[in-house]
Amino acid sequence: MARTEHYHDPDAPAANSIVVAVSVFVTDKQGRLLLIKRSDNGLWSLPSGGQEVGEYVAETAVRETREETGVIVEVTNLVGVYSDPAHVIEYTDGEVRQQFSLCFRARPLSGEPTPSEESTEVRWVTREDLGRLSVHPSTMLRIKHGYEERSEPYIG
Repeated sequence: MARTEHYHDPDAPAANSIVVAVSVFVTDKQGRLLLIKRSDNGLWSLPSGGQEVGEYVAETAVRETREETGVIVEVTNLVGVYSDPAHVIEYTDGEVRQQFSLCFRARPLSGEPTPSEESTEVRWVTREDLGRLSVHPSTMLRIKHGYEERSEPYIG
């Protein structure tokens, strides 16, 4: 299912749902960031996805990272809470979702970057290479906060 992200767009459709979602900021020992190229919009992104019933939200972060990247991670802390009502995601089935995402920091335990149905490419990216990739501004905000290693999580 295709999606269109509306970010501070006055012509964006009104949201009709909110779903608990996670994104995961994973760096390896060399400081490289784990990114996927999303199959639904072609943008580079942190591993991410929605929480399922019966699942702890940290389990969602581990599951989504494994499903989208082939890398198994351990959640270590919270980067931030992202709930900007001016960021909505429109799906081809008519759902328009207001953003609500918890971004977790995690460390890799095992596995190799492997694409999935949700990711056409998966790779470890250096900070210097980030500028050469097409990344949504809301994802860049999470990445910026992840690299800042704040003492308190971002709330916004």
